[in-house]
Amino acid sequence: MSQTSFGFVDMHNLRTKEEDEMIERIKATIKEQDIRLIRVAWADQHGISRAKSMTVPAFLGALENGLEFNTGPLFFDTGSAIVFNPFIEGGGFDSEEMTGCPNYRLIPDPSTFKVLPWAPHTGWILTDAYLKDGRPLPFDSRGILRQALNEFKNAGYEYVAGIEVEWHLMKIEDNKLRPEYMGGPGVSAEAPTVLSSARGYQYHLESHLDEADSILQEIYNALSLLGLPLNTIEDEWGPSQKEFTFAPLNGLDAADTMLLFRNTVKQICKRHGYIGSFMCRPAFSSFVSSGWHLHQSINSIATGENLLKDKRQLEPLSQTGKHFIGGILKHARASTVFTTPTINGFKRLNPNSLAPDRAGWGDDNRGAMLRVIGAPGEKNIRFENRVGEPAANPYLYLASQIIAGLHGIQEKIDPGLSSREAYNEERELLPISLREAVEALKKDTLYRNKMGDVFVDYIVKMKESEISRYEAFVEENNIENHERVVTNWEQREYFDLF
Repeated sequence: MSQTSFGFVDMHNLRTKEEDEMIERIKATIKEQDIRLIRVAWADQHGISRAKSMTVPAFLGALENGLEFNTGPLFFDTGSAIVFNPFIEGGGFDSEEMTGCPNYRLIPDPSTFKVLPWAPHTGWILTDAYLKDGRPLPFDSRGILRQALNEFKNAGYEYVAGIEVEWHLMKIEDNKLRPEYMGGPGVSAEAPTVLSSARGYQYHLESHLDEADSILQEIYNALSLLGLPLNTIEDEWGPSQKEFTFAPLNGLDAADTMLLFRNTVKQICKRHGYIGSFMCRPAFSSFVSSGWHLHQSINSIATGENLLKDKRQLEPLSQTGKHFIGGILKHARASTVFTTPTINGFKRLNPNSLAPDRAGWGDDNRGAMLRVIGAPGEKNIRFENRVGEPAANPYLYLASQIIAGLHGIQEKIDPGLSSREAYNEERELLPISLREAVEALKKDTLYRNKMGDVFVDYIVKMKESEISRYEAFVEENNIENHERVVTNWEQREYFDLF
C-alpha cells in the first residue's frame, strides 16, 4: 500500500488556498516572461536582504519544500564579526536547534513575487523562516512583525504605515575593489570614494532634481514596474540628499516595500556608477543626516474608520490615538534599538535639528518625536515618528511601534500635553548612543514579553558586538568628541552596506 508523500509546506500547513492560487500565477509568469533565475530572499536581523539565485526547477521545488538555508548569517553583526559560537551546546543562542550551525527552512511567500526590471530574466521573492520541526525561527524579524500584527488584528485594529525616507545619491570615483581594501570578519572593507551628485543647502531646488534626472528616472521606472506606490521624489537640503515618499500600506506590505525599495535604489545605482546610501550621516563634513519618518495610523477592522480621528472634531487626535502614542512614548528609549540601530544614527538626534532629542509629541511640530498631522475632523489624521534612521530594519521598526502602541491603548497611557517648545520641555530624553539604547532595551519588560527573551537577548548581544568594535577603534585612535564626529569606522561599517 503506497503512502502519500507531503512536502514541508503541506506537512506543517504553511500555505492557504489563496496562496496556492498565487503560486499558479507565478508559474504562468515565469513561463510567459522567460524567467530563468529567481532570487529567493530573506530579511536578516539587520533588515538587509540575503538571497540565493535559484534555477526555475529548483525554485519550483522550494515552493513545496522550502529552501535549506545556512544559519551562518544569524551569527554576524554589521561588520561580519562572528558574535556567537555555533559549535558549543546551543550554538551560543542557548537553543538546541542552533547547535553546530545547522540549516533552517525558508518558505517563499507567494504574495511577494516580483519580476526585477533591472535584472534580465530574473524574479524575486521574499521568504519566512522556520525551524526543521515547522516552528517559526525565533530570530526572523519578518516573523516578529507578523506576530505583532496578528495580536493587533486580534484586538480589532489594522495598522497602516507610510514611508518617508531620505538617502544620499553619490557618484562612484573609486570602488576600492583592490584586495588590500577588503578588510575581513569584524573589519569592514574600505568604503568607496565618491563625488557628490549635486551641491547642497538649496532645499527642494528643481535644478538638482534635473541634474540627477537620468538615474532618478531609472529608479522611478523600476519602482513603478514593481508596483511600489511611490508618491514623490524630492531634493533635500544637504548635498546629494534625496527623499522618497510612498502611499500608505498595511503593516507587512509597508515593511516589505521598504526592503525592496532599498534593494532597488542600491542595485540600480551601482549598475550606473552611483552609490545610493541609506547610512544616516556619511563621513563628509558638509553632509547632513538622513531620517526615516514613519507615518502611522490605525483603522478599526470592524468599520474601517481611522481611529486616530477625534469624532468630536475638537482636536486632531482621539483618545485612542493619544493612548497609542502614549505607549510609543513610554517605550521610546528601549525602541531606539529598533528605530535607530546603528552607532551612526544617534549622531542625528540633536537639539534644534529637526530630529528629536526627547520623547514628546506635538501638533504638526517637527521638533517633536511624534508629529501629529491633520486638522480636527480631517479624515486622514496620522502621526509620524521622526526618530528613525534609513538603515533601520523595517520589520523591527514597525513591530516596535505596534507593540508599544497597543500597550498604550490597553493601559490607557497618557502621552501628556502636546509640545510647544519641543527641545525645551521636561520630557524623557532619548538615548544619546547605541550603548545607552541597548541598556534601556535590556530593562524593558514589554518588548521581552512580546518579542521573546530569546530574541531580545540575541539583538542585545548582536548590538554589543558592534558597539565593542567601535569603542575599540575610538580608543585605539584617540578620537575626541566621537559622540558627535562621524568616524572612518562608521564610514567603512555602514556606507556601502546600507
